[in-house]
Amino acid sequence: MRAVRRGVREGGAMAAARDPPEVSLREATQRKLRRFSELRGKLVARGEFWDIVAITAADEKQELAYNQQLSEKLKRKELPLGVQYHVFVDPAGAKIGNGGSTLCALQCLEKLYGDKWNSFTILLIHSGGYSQRLPNASALGKIFTALPLGNPIYQMLELKLAMYIDFPLNMNPGILVTCADDIELYSIGEFEFIRFDKPGFTALAHPSSLTIGTTHGVFVLDPFDDLKHRDLEYRSCHRFLHKPSIEKMYQFNAVCRPGNFCQQDFAGGDIADLKLDSDYVYTDSLFYMDHKSAKMLLAFYEKIGTLSCEIDAYGDFLQALGPGATVEYTRNTSNVIKEESELVEMRQRIFHLLKGTSLNVVVLNNSKFYHIGTTEEYLFYFTSDNSLKSELGLQSITFSIFPDIPECSGKTSCIIQSILDSRCSVAPGSVVEYSRLGPDVSVGENCIISGSYILTKAALPAHSFVCSLSLKMNRCLKYATMAFGVQDNLKKSVKTLSDIKLLQFFGVCFLSCLDVWNLKVTEELFSGNKTCLSLWTARIFPVCSSLSDSVTTSLKMLNAVKNKSAFSLNSYKLLSIEEMLIYKDVEDMITYREQIFLEISLKGSLM
Repeated sequence: MRAVRRGVREGGAMAAARDPPEVSLREATQRKLRRFSELRGKLVARGEFWDIVAITAADEKQELAYNQQLSEKLKRKELPLGVQYHVFVDPAGAKIGNGGSTLCALQCLEKLYGDKWNSFTILLIHSGGYSQRLPNASALGKIFTALPLGNPIYQMLELKLAMYIDFPLNMNPGILVTCADDIELYSIGEFEFIRFDKPGFTALAHPSSLTIGTTHGVFVLDPFDDLKHRDLEYRSCHRFLHKPSIEKMYQFNAVCRPGNFCQQDFAGGDIADLKLDSDYVYTDSLFYMDHKSAKMLLAFYEKIGTLSCEIDAYGDFLQALGPGATVEYTRNTSNVIKEESELVEMRQRIFHLLKGTSLNVVVLNNSKFYHIGTTEEYLFYFTSDNSLKSELGLQSITFSIFPDIPECSGKTSCIIQSILDSRCSVAPGSVVEYSRLGPDVSVGENCIISGSYILTKAALPAHSFVCSLSLKMNRCLKYATMAFGVQDNLKKSVKTLSDIKLLQFFGVCFLSCLDVWNLKVTEELFSGNKTCLSLWTARIFPVCSSLSDSVTTSLKMLNAVKNKSAFSLNSYKLLSIEEMLIYKDVEDMITYREQIFLEISLKGSLM
């Protein structure tokens, strides 16, 4: 599991008179949520909020889905009004990474606004992936992932806007770049605020264990004169390391000693077990670039024309910054998923473009960074982790009809905008969202149920993942439900049919599963690239005429594997998850959610 990164502040001479770090963090977070709640559906004044909120999309289908959802949110007054909301789609062709998406977004801003955008504060949220590690976010997007919070419920978009509520007020024109699947919480002094007003780039930094540093960006900060750390520190950065080894962190003097932190620092520990006497590093989350830097990147993008390789906004932009930056990183492709021949050359061009640009760092010593991008993280934070629950005020039942929540070993189930019969049972550790479950439905532990409708008797095995999609096929409305194990690796791929025995479905050899379903091993079993065979591209999910039939049928294939009993899929039209996303009917999925919303609202008003 990717760990939460946390650090807590040093209170200085006033430490004894101040709230404990976890209390001040919770209060600061709640204040931001209250302030955002006041702005929902209200017309905001210029300078009070972002001028532009832009979300990136991977393709035109995703762009359409995002625009439809933004339109619905604005119609229902769930977002501040008077703001320009945009979705910017990556160009067709090769994947260009979030760095390429950033360049593309700059070009879109220039086309839409000309020179006007040089006076705007802009929030750019990267949400262009297909969320293969959290597939209930695949159809409608990571930035629209529902949270057990708020009325109407918050999705990641609202939470991002709430947590950044203070930023535009203290920001020079420019762009704040962030990702859709993480949460940054922080607390600073009552009369302090984070300023984004320096030329070049400015990044937030969080105290983290060295282990966490190996999977994130790490700042090598210039020496600091103060003897005591404060909640908020403005520091200059010598250089930036992207996913460095622990050896490299020490080699480049990125590691801080714990001497300056008092007993309350790093209180409570995190999943990575950051101890009081541990060395630590400062890791990245979001970053800001001023308008001048943005225009420099835009001019570069327009000069090169088409990108044919993946650029990382963090690894390729930030590593070029600071006086200590060197060109060596451009040749290191160990963290690259797909190595294109043009990548090294493109990195070197970016390095020479940005070299000499300053990297300012805002150190937040009482802050936490949560990543919710995998099924494991999703289940943990929504059902088991008391810290995030306390800080955000997450609920076990959010805008739902459900009679009782059992608790076991500190775990609860989590129900989000769903209608469950009073005789239905959901075991602790499971999440149900946007679903209807009948009286004879029992859900095992650690399951994710999304967008489903189960009326008939059904027992969902522990660790099941079930997510239903509406489809538009030949102008007809159809349904398909993806079902597998929450720990299944949908991204793992093999190159040949003879190797598909290396894939696992619900912990069982995929080849054995195909026997259970009476499916033959042929190239036609997989969609897309025939040399990249995975559960993501396996045509194993039945297409049905009704939502309830779709869920029931997919549960039968799941239980057949679990019970080692035959269930033939030969008579069904079968799709892969990849194909389900191509055929998805966003409008019908939004309508289904809206029907649940209205029914809950009506019953709530009658109670």
